[in-house]
Amino acid sequence: MRIATIKLGGTETAGIVTQHGVVPLADVNGQSGSSWKADLFRLIRDGELPRLTDWYNGPGREKLESSGRAIPFDEVIYAPLYRHPGKIFGIGLNYADHAGDLAEKAPTGIPGSFFKPATAIIGHGDEIKIPVQSEKTTAEAELGVIIGRECENIGKENWLEYVAGFTTIIDMTAEDILRLNPRYLTHAKSFETFFSFGPHLVTPDEVPDVTALNVQTVLNGGVQAQNVVSNMTFTPDILVSLHSKVFKWEAGDVLSTGTPRAVHIKHGDVAECRISGFTALANPVTDKKNSA
Repeated sequence: MRIATIKLGGTETAGIVTQHGVVPLADVNGQSGSSWKADLFRLIRDGELPRLTDWYNGPGREKLESSGRAIPFDEVIYAPLYRHPGKIFGIGLNYADHAGDLAEKAPTGIPGSFFKPATAIIGHGDEIKIPVQSEKTTAEAELGVIIGRECENIGKENWLEYVAGFTTIIDMTAEDILRLNPRYLTHAKSFETFFSFGPHLVTPDEVPDVTALNVQTVLNGGVQAQNVVSNMTFTPDILVSLHSKVFKWEAGDVLSTGTPRAVHIKHGDVAECRISGFTALANPVTDKKNSA
């Protein structure tokens, strides 16, 4: 199943993605007599997403595809999947190529990592705003892992039991600030609009092999870098398990797994994350210095 959050009637509501568009969960409830929550974060937090997925993979898919109730894709306005995760946790330099961009060695033993604030969140189609403090901001396409339920001290063989789904992410960095001092990482990562995720959450049953996914950083329609998840220094199973031994994962937490390569973005650009089999995430770029 694929699920999105869309803007509808002045609110943001979850909906199931069909071949023809997005069916808001309020309409799903009306058709099926169910009472699924129309907020994606609450669906995840309250443990309803697996049951909704089971319903969709049973009678639900055919009912929705034939209902004629979907909002067509050309009329859909996406919001971020949700706006207030408990944690946004990012992994740095997880591909050797990206480490080379920054003249750094890829970490071994323990991944490089950082937290980002929820105030940085934007969704598909929203503007990335280059801050006035930065002369070189980069965009980084990444695979996102959405945690489905609370867990700690788990083994990597069990990691998928705790995953709600996967998504496309564009993570931004004020690279010139970071280059001044690596301890400025949190500062360089935390500006508003510096974290885009969505437009779709893809449930694990739709992803036969996570390690085979190809992640592409795209600028103005051109692929700038790509790599497969299996080439990560620390693959998602390791990341979820290892960090569960450091802190407790909670439902709705977002793990951004690292980029094949960052790309310098400028006013007027469009940055994209493309992942094989997923709907692309795209954001136009505005430089505050040019738009003031």
